[in-house]
Amino acid sequence: MMMFQATRRSKGYHHTMKKHTLNYISTRGNTSPRTFSEAVLTGLAPDGGLLLPETVPDVSADLVRWRNLSYGELASAILRRFTDLPTADLDEILRASLQHFSNPEITPLRSFDKLHILELFHGPTLAFKDLALQFLGNLFAYLLDGGRELNLLAATSGDTGSAAIAGVRGKPGIRIFVLYPAGRISALQERQMTTVPDDNVAAIAIDGSFDDCQAIVKELFSDAEFKQRYALGAVNSINWARVLAQIVYYFHGAFRVMERTGAERVRFSVPTGNFGDIFAGYMAWRMGLPVSRLILATNANDILARFFVSGDYSLCKVRATLSPSMDIQVASNFERYLFYRAGGAATTVRQWMQTFSDTGRLCLHADDGRHIDPLFSAESADDAAIIKAIADTYENTGYILDPHSAAGVHAAAREGLDGDPVVCIATAHAAKFPDAVRQAIGRTAVHENLEQLKRLPTREHRLPNDADAVRDFMERRIE
Repeated sequence: MMMFQATRRSKGYHHTMKKHTLNYISTRGNTSPRTFSEAVLTGLAPDGGLLLPETVPDVSADLVRWRNLSYGELASAILRRFTDLPTADLDEILRASLQHFSNPEITPLRSFDKLHILELFHGPTLAFKDLALQFLGNLFAYLLDGGRELNLLAATSGDTGSAAIAGVRGKPGIRIFVLYPAGRISALQERQMTTVPDDNVAAIAIDGSFDDCQAIVKELFSDAEFKQRYALGAVNSINWARVLAQIVYYFHGAFRVMERTGAERVRFSVPTGNFGDIFAGYMAWRMGLPVSRLILATNANDILARFFVSGDYSLCKVRATLSPSMDIQVASNFERYLFYRAGGAATTVRQWMQTFSDTGRLCLHADDGRHIDPLFSAESADDAAIIKAIADTYENTGYILDPHSAAGVHAAAREGLDGDPVVCIATAHAAKFPDAVRQAIGRTAVHENLEQLKRLPTREHRLPNDADAVRDFMERRIE
């Protein structure tokens, strides 16, 4: 599956002298620079900001050479530009992270005339989060080699939690606590978390929305004494390593569709909730990938779509939809984008984030009088539009979309499929969302892994929407 020249070691990783690499800085400017390894273990910066590389490497001169690399080789070539790991160790981590993907291409491209679908759901939990969280789980194990412990805290709107659990379950020295909104994720998504019996895993249903879960996580990470005492680590996309791993499939998908169509540039249509996935595409563009447009697709929770259409980033009440992983209002990774929009001015970012915290609203003006950002377009899809996209795609091609991927296909259709080819990001297997699929086409998709979950016992914890309750639960479990 992967064609590395490095030799596999039989007794773990071989730690060698780490090479010099770029440092990581906070979007809010009040955190000392971190190495890559330090950034991974830090998660959220101490000043409340998110970590980003000091500079973004320009890889334009490497694109021709990279086009024929396997997924694993491409991942190694890209990640080497950002990490301080010895290349042989990085390759070993990548090899371990990709071995549980069922398709040898890792992210295969399916093409139906002008519709191109990049499938990111061939990992252990059938969602795109596996591509980053298998890597992050193995990276944590590598960095903790030597007896240290790490307690991971995450919020999930559906797929992050199960993928994070799959990435670290059973790993020595690591515990994981995943908060999810009770009753607001699909039954199969919940079972993927609550059927895991490993002692180092706790899935916690919170009486609230995903934004409530995310607010608890941020509050606990902001508690410096608690974070240090219990060695808190992040697996949400506030952790830079998550975004970094996701950059790879933008290059891989672009190369495959350019190879098939002869195009020189591509567009991506990306189902978007927390802005991590599409931000990885934005970083790929900043690195020199020839992307002519990023089409941001939301469901009825359209705060991000409204921003890129009008500049209005303002909170509304979270609405429960058929695409629950995108039922989000406060998008964590959006702050990383704002840092670049502010030209790297951390003072401006701090002012913007304080304004949003105080008022629930941030308004920015178009730079050219017409577009908030010419690279981005945006569309929202309510449940009816998502059902129609699933039904139309199935009728025209026989392909079954999950409701999140359907939002991306809907947005691509609204943008228009003529011109530069559009790669629609397929974020999850349709079998994870049987209710939406049944509404659309009168049948459900099936996957053996999910069928097996229905026969397993579950283990769930239920807590109120309160950071102190979560803090107390974690302390009891750890101690």
